[in-house]
Amino acid sequence: MISHIAQLNIGRFRYPTDDPRMAAFMKNLDRINALAEHSEGFVWRLKDESNNATAIRPASDPTMAVNLSVWESVEALERFVWATVHKQLYNRKRDWFEELGAPHFVMWPIPAGHIPDLAEATGRLEYLRARGDTDFAFGWSHLAHIKLWMSRKCG
Repeated sequence: MISHIAQLNIGRFRYPTDDPRMAAFMKNLDRINALAEHSEGFVWRLKDESNNATAIRPASDPTMAVNLSVWESVEALERFVWATVHKQLYNRKRDWFEELGAPHFVMWPIPAGHIPDLAEATGRLEYLRARGDTDFAFGWSHLAHIKLWMSRKCG
């Protein structure tokens, strides 16, 4: 069976999305989302009618943001995250998002063709938070063969 990788990344906005301090983030959303969609190995991403997910909440907290996507492989996701302009914006995450103090990113294997929903994704994140890295739910550090994360990881 062919499997893909799903990823969930959540964050708490520091400011409302229409605040001038969020302008650089909001201005780049369409560009980064288009880059993801045209990247080798991209399968799917969560979005609404605005073509992004800034209005979709992973919890009842109205300041929480969500990024949920599916990739053909961890390596494809790795290339997008760490070897494209995405990394430059990711390096500025503290300008736009609060420090959560708990894991906010999780990956997990899924069957090809499966599209995860937010309940599944947040369940995987909760599992990771409770048990740490396992083959069921994991972060970059669980994958010894992933080199870009180790050599280019963001501050």
